Amino acid sequence: MSDSIIIIPTYNERENIAAIIHAIMALQPHQFDVLVIDDGSPDGTAAIVRDLQQEGELAGRLHLIERSGKLGLGTAYIAGFRWALEHGYAYVFEMDADFSHDPADLPRLYEACSGAEGADVAIGSRYVSGVNVVNWPMGRVLMSYFASKYVRLITGIPVHDTTAGFKCYRRRVLETIDLDAIRFKGYAFQIEMKYSAHCLGFKIKEVPVVFVNRQLGTSKMSGGIFGEALLGVIQLRWDKLRGKFKKH
Repeated sequence: MSDSIIIIPTYNERENIAAIIHAIMALQPHQFDVLVIDDGSPDGTAAIVRDLQQEGELAGRLHLIERSGKLGLGTAYIAGFRWALEHGYAYVFEMDADFSHDPADLPRLYEACSGAEGADVAIGSRYVSGVNVVNWPMGRVLMSYFASKYVRLITGIPVHDTTAGFKCYRRRVLETIDLDAIRFKGYAFQIEMKYSAHCLGFKIKEVPVVFVNRQLGTSKMSGGIFGEALLGVIQLRWDKLRGKFKKH
């Protein structure tokens, strides 16, 4: 068993799931386990994962939670966080299935938390060193970039890519954040987790990465998801003023 686990939420990712799992499992010298959280994908994503679990080199390192339907990105990750904590992992990662997050960057996020830098949360950041996004429509790049700027302005969080979904947490962060109190299920979940960690005094480190738009499968992003994030940060700022973010 590794000390690190990669949580990958899936819905209809049959084109990508086997390739992303094999790419992660092939990383050396540090090894990463994988937990797939599948929300009832009708395309058979979970069946592919179950078949992969029978492969000798993946046995005991690839795990699967199957849920009954689309219950939201945030609830998928929280289910994964709880599972990872129960099973003793020291470093817990968030990652997409579609190769927009490069598996080769995982060791860099791990090193940011486990090495001399001593970060509590490492973020694979698209915007800490310019705009590092490939094959996204310009409108979507601008929406994402300025959404992060807006979140930083309203909350004061010292993070350039506030909406990033490629992250590593030390277990003490997930043990300290009140996961029951996390309210957002969609895109704003990523902001809420970073803001919670910041308000609780944890050290956040941005690691520059290149984000590449998916080539296979269908994006789950929508304008409504961005809307939730833009309105949600005002509520998060209000929560901070009311003293919500306290260690428990």
